[in-house]
Amino acid sequence: MSTLRHLAFLKAEQVREIQGEFGTPTFVYDQLLLERQAQLALGFPNPFGLTARYAMKACPSAAVLRILHRQGLHIDASSGFEVHRALRAGIPPEHLLLTAQELPGDLERLLDLRVGVNACSLHQLEQLGRLHPGRRVGIRMNPGLGSGHSNRTNVGGPSASFGIWHTHLDQVLRVQAEYDLHIELLHSHIGSGSDPEVWQRCAHLSLEIAAQLPEVTTVNLGGGFKVGRMPGESATDLHRAGAPIAAELERFERDCGRALKLEIEPGTFLVANAGALVCSVADIVDTGEEGYRFIKVDAGMTEMLRPSMYGAQHPIVVVPPAGISRSQGDFLVVGHCCESGDVLTPEPGNPEGLLVRTLYEPRVGDVVVIGGTGAYCAGMAAKNYNSFPEATEVLLAADGSHHLIRRRQTLDQIVANESIPAFLTD
Repeated sequence: MSTLRHLAFLKAEQVREIQGEFGTPTFVYDQLLLERQAQLALGFPNPFGLTARYAMKACPSAAVLRILHRQGLHIDASSGFEVHRALRAGIPPEHLLLTAQELPGDLERLLDLRVGVNACSLHQLEQLGRLHPGRRVGIRMNPGLGSGHSNRTNVGGPSASFGIWHTHLDQVLRVQAEYDLHIELLHSHIGSGSDPEVWQRCAHLSLEIAAQLPEVTTVNLGGGFKVGRMPGESATDLHRAGAPIAAELERFERDCGRALKLEIEPGTFLVANAGALVCSVADIVDTGEEGYRFIKVDAGMTEMLRPSMYGAQHPIVVVPPAGISRSQGDFLVVGHCCESGDVLTPEPGNPEGLLVRTLYEPRVGDVVVIGGTGAYCAGMAAKNYNSFPEATEVLLAADGSHHLIRRRQTLDQIVANESIPAFLTD
């Protein structure tokens, strides 16, 4: 059974205060944990220099971006819109690197601002060359190796569209020569697995490519460091994962005479356990003696899509009112959407399976806290499905105070961009 101690930073009285002050559902992010994780990332082993970037798609809140940037992290953006969002949050353009499946329409403006850009395909490399011949650029290569707990989190190897396939290097060199481009950054990212041996193999493959690109000064190996969200799950030891990478870079320096700088791009590692979702019990139902007991909460896939997409596991705690003692029982926890897939307690890795949790016996109105929701929850959800508004977001500051960093969306904001044709107004 998960308890609040498994949620890393929230106490019972705090979640009751948040429920009362901000309503539910509300995401809460912890400044101290964000800062601690940032320092761990900045300690990643590196023999010749390190830039650690925050993969902002994990949680793009302006407050989170500012906290991590003030700790010394740069930013990894996955779209032009993320670039502009980071700029609005006060991130200097030279601290931004865009690595995107789709280049933005205002690419030339971003280049003029000195935002870094990785070409993720031959077409993108040609686009960069046509806009800025002679420019310094980065390229993302698919080294032929992938890692992840499923194909949905595997962004390397032959089943992934991310990056330029490694055997197409001759075409990269052709485009480079045609537009006099200077390839100074080599980027690869293989997915959400963080086995040190896999990482070392990826680094070795990437450095084999770098050896054929004499102007490369920096290699970026992406992110994908695992964190333990559930009780008993382990997190990536960055020193253990990074030690073989440092050894590969030292070997490359001995063999090729180039001391390459290293970049990493963690997202989940930085923010996952620094976030929690505070919600409330909306209803309790059952399907008879041979069925299940369900806790319906006032959140769901509109706030966190990971269980429905991946069968992802998150700690869940029912918090009774202060001074109330309750027995425990087995329950399925489901969301508020009219959608059979809106289940928050699926089987691990199987979004179609069900797995009960042992929780305190709930009452309507009780607080429910869902942990590990700092990454790929508020930033990746079925927003406005069933016309539910985006949730409130709150920062738990280092001094213990609560600060509203995103208001709950209103219905007017949901429908603001809709219009009705004149022929339907009669």
